[in-house]
Amino acid sequence: MANNKPNPDDRSDNVEKLQSMIFNTIQNMEEAEATLEFSNEQERAQIEAKNERRRESIEGMRAEIKDEYRAQNNNNQ
Repeated sequence: MANNKPNPDDRSDNVEKLQSMIFNTIQNMEEAEATLEFSNEQERAQIEAKNERRRESIEGMRAEIKDEYRAQNNNNQ
């Protein structure tokens, strides 16, 4: 029978992963904004809505980074 123990929760690189995700999201926003001048009204509205969702995601990721820093500092004390 297989060993069904869950893997330990390794959060040691979460901050780096989140920072990378934020960087990639910002790049995607900038690329989308660069296409606005070539977009019709409907495409422009879709791009702007998606970038707004991206901004909200970035806020959430930044809050998660703060939580991770707190968790790491609590574990190191």
